[in-house]
Amino acid sequence: MLPKDPFILLSVVNTKLRDDYADLEDLCAAEDVDRAELVKTLEKLGYRYHAQHRRFI
Repeated sequence: MLPKDPFILLSVVNTKLRDDYADLEDLCAAEDVDRAELVKTLEKLGYRYHAQHRRFI
């Protein structure tokens, strides 16, 4: 289960993308997370997913 706090979520997601998953789709499938909701939450903080870097920047 991913954290609800957006700033902690950002850190956890980027760490999981770096260490455990090939891309955002893999993370969302494995963690049973709605990709659109995750992206929307982190975009509110000013972060966007960059597939080539496999992280939110």
